[in-house]
Amino acid sequence: MTDNPFRVLIIGAGTGGAALAHGLRRAGFDVAVYERDRTREAGLHGYRVGIGPDGSRALRQLLPPELYETFKATCARPPRSFVMLTERLRTSLELPLRPAVEDESGERSVSRMTLRQVLFTGMDDVIRFGKTFTHYERRPDGRVTAHFADGTQDTGDLLVAADGAGSRVRAQYLPHARVEDAGIVSIAAKLPLTEETRALLPPHVRDGIGLVLGPRGGTCILHTMEFPWDREGRVKDGVGGNDAGLLARWPGLLFDNTRDYINWGFWASTDKFPADVMRRDGKELIDLVLAMTPRWHPGLRRLFALGDPTTCFPITIRTSVPVPQWPTTNITLLGDAIHTMTPGQGVGANTALRDAALLTRNLTAHREGRLGLHDAIRDYETRMIRYGFDAVRASKKQTGGDQPIHKPYIGRVALAGMRASFFLASRVPSVRQRMADALHAQRGGDRDD
Repeated sequence: MTDNPFRVLIIGAGTGGAALAHGLRRAGFDVAVYERDRTREAGLHGYRVGIGPDGSRALRQLLPPELYETFKATCARPPRSFVMLTERLRTSLELPLRPAVEDESGERSVSRMTLRQVLFTGMDDVIRFGKTFTHYERRPDGRVTAHFADGTQDTGDLLVAADGAGSRVRAQYLPHARVEDAGIVSIAAKLPLTEETRALLPPHVRDGIGLVLGPRGGTCILHTMEFPWDREGRVKDGVGGNDAGLLARWPGLLFDNTRDYINWGFWASTDKFPADVMRRDGKELIDLVLAMTPRWHPGLRRLFALGDPTTCFPITIRTSVPVPQWPTTNITLLGDAIHTMTPGQGVGANTALRDAALLTRNLTAHREGRLGLHDAIRDYETRMIRYGFDAVRASKKQTGGDQPIHKPYIGRVALAGMRASFFLASRVPSVRQRMADALHAQRGGDRDD
C-alpha cells in the first residue's frame, strides 16, 4: 500500500467533479475542488436531471450512505412512463419506465439545483468557490500546479478536468479535442406546478415524461417535477418517516429554492431560428417559441406562454468530436470536459457519474498498491473513452441538426414514418416492450460495473 499522501486537484464542481470529490475523500485521498461560481447558490441549476441506473449506482458508491439516502429523499416523484406525442397532444406511443427500487434499476428525477446542494453537503472544507482556472504547469518532480485568475495556485499529484464543455484544462492539455455545434438550438423555461398548469397536460404526461414531435423538426420535452417539500420548504404530509427525518436535518435545503414545477424545452435545427436568438431575453424567447408553434395544441401554447421569463434561456447544443486515445499522464478528464453530448439519450450526467465512480475505483486500487498510477489512469481513460464517445455518437444521431426530420420536404416524410412506427409499436405489445427495454438499457439498466 502507498503511504504517502496523494493529492487530487479537481477543476469544476459540477455533477461529476463534486461526486468524484466525495468518492476520493471517502477513500482517504487529499482532495481540493476549484469552482468558478462564487457561491453554492450561483448559476442556473433548476432544471431536471434524469438519474438512471448508471447514475444511481455511481452515487451509491461515491456518497456517504446517509447522504445517498438524502439524495433519494430529495428526488422528485419518479416518472412512470415516456410518452411520445404529436403537436396536437395525440399520443403516438407510451413506454413504461421501471421504478427506482433498491437495486438501483430504475429512473429518478432530480432538480439540478437540488442535486448540486446534495453534492455540496459536507464539502465546505473541500470546495473552493470563486476560483477561475487559467492554466497548469508541470513541476520538475512530476506533480502538477494549477493556476487561478486571482493569482493563487495549488499543486497536486493528479489534475482532473471536470470543468465542462468549455474546459480550459482540455484546451491546454488536448488542444486537438474539439467541441462543435450540433446544429440544434434549444429554448427552455420553467413554470410553477399549480392546478391550472397541471390541467394543461394530458394525465399520462403529468405522471411521466412527454416528448412532442412536431412539424419542421420542432420538438418539445415536458417534465413535471413534484418534490417532498412544499412552497415554504416544509416537508409535505404523507412523506415517509425516514425521508422526512433526512430532509429535516439536511442543511442543503436552506440553499435550494426548488419548488414543484413544469419544465419545457423546445428545440429545432439552427436554421429555423433567427440569427439573434442567443441575444434575446426571456420574454422575447417565449414569444419566439409561440411564433414557431402556431398550430400546436392550445394547452401546449398556454404552457409556453406561462413560462417564467426569468428562467427562460437559449442554448446552442454542442457535441464533442471523438478523438483517439492520448498518451497517459497525471492529468485526466471526466464528463463534459471530454465527452460533451447532445441531450438525445439523456445520459450526460449519468456518464459523468459513471466516470467519477470508475476513476475512484482505479485510484483506490493505486492507493492500495494494486495498480500503478499510470496503469490506473490508463485503464480509466481506455474504458471512459469507449463508453463516453459511444454515448456522444448515439446522442448526436438522435438529436442533431443533420437528421432528415429537420430537412425541407423530406422532413415531412421522416416525421410521418416515425409516427407510423410508433403507431405500430403501440399496438404490438412485444414491439412496445422491446422499445421500453432498449430505453432502459441505454441508461445502464443492464450493466454491472
